[in-house]
Amino acid sequence: MSSEHMQIGEVAARTELSLRTIRHYEETGLVIPSARSQGGFRLYTESDVARLMVIRRMKPLGFTLDEMRGLLDATDRLDSEETLPTDEREALLERVRGYEQGAAEQVEKLRTQLARAEEFAQTLRERLERDRAAAT
Repeated sequence: MSSEHMQIGEVAARTELSLRTIRHYEETGLVIPSARSQGGFRLYTESDVARLMVIRRMKPLGFTLDEMRGLLDATDRLDSEETLPTDEREALLERVRGYEQGAAEQVEKLRTQLARAEEFAQTLRERLERDRAAAT
């Protein structure tokens, strides 16, 4: 096995994804191991790890598996060595822009939720401090 290939355990550690999750993404076709060892173990490359990181970043923003697949397909086409017709390239870039806008909207929603959660936690801390001060 060459040093450029990693087994699933190392990929899981690097991506902070469970083995089960990585296998699920393989079953759904989002990430296909680049090779198999003679013993049949899945072998991954840096490119596979990069794909998993894209997926890991999309998941908490609420993107579906189909949306993840759509973005990966678009970026795969844009990154390919193949020369794309201008209209196809523009359509793919527009698709990526749509994902970027969706991600930005979700980030803003999460910021609002985080601010509300922080306010709530602060309210509870203040309450506990008042009760502690009253008890002394």
